[in-house]
Amino acid sequence: MLSVSQLNQYYGGSHILRDLSFDLPPGKVTTLLGRNGVGKTTLLKTLMGLVPAATGSIKFGETDLTRAAPYQRVRAGIGYVPQGREIFPRLTVEENLQMGLAIRPRGARIPESTYEMFPVLRQMLRRRGGDLSGGQQQQLAIGRALVAGPKLLILDEPTEGIQPSIIKDIERVIRSLAQRGEMAILLVEQYYEFARSLADQYLVMERGEIIAHGSGANMDADGVRRYLAV
Repeated sequence: MLSVSQLNQYYGGSHILRDLSFDLPPGKVTTLLGRNGVGKTTLLKTLMGLVPAATGSIKFGETDLTRAAPYQRVRAGIGYVPQGREIFPRLTVEENLQMGLAIRPRGARIPESTYEMFPVLRQMLRRRGGDLSGGQQQQLAIGRALVAGPKLLILDEPTEGIQPSIIKDIERVIRSLAQRGEMAILLVEQYYEFARSLADQYLVMERGEIIAHGSGANMDADGVRRYLAV
């Protein structure tokens, strides 16, 4: 689905991403773990074209997206839920979801499946996004990405600041999406148990490099938790 090869990125004189190479297969959840400041969010922004890649390549299927603009990557089929959610606080829930339809044909409607996955969004359709709780905003941010019908969903720390009941709802949705077999999911997460419960495969970053990778089923045996300890 997505193939990254020898990806490098710099901020000024600092080498932030160092020769990163990995693949994201369809129907699988790939979890990306690492301590704060190792380059995870920078990697996601580079994958989305928000930060330019210095060298290396990003291919989505047969399409080279290395120099593509962010909107071109979304049109190609990549959905992105950034850290902090970044919903539109003054727009209603419905209007926020409609923003995700921008790349769809004129007249496209919000899929019923969005409300089936997150029933609270239907209940609060006319409420402004900024009036929702943090967990509800996270569900809205994920729903907004999904209405575009992505083939790859990128999630940046979706459990951050979220109450346990909603974390369970988000876990259920991610697992359901992966089990359909059509979508690749890249999950950046600090919450180890959440990442382990969903991971088909894992990647661990440190100082801008991938220092460990393997099967999600082996995360405990491989000692992945130690890479998150402060």
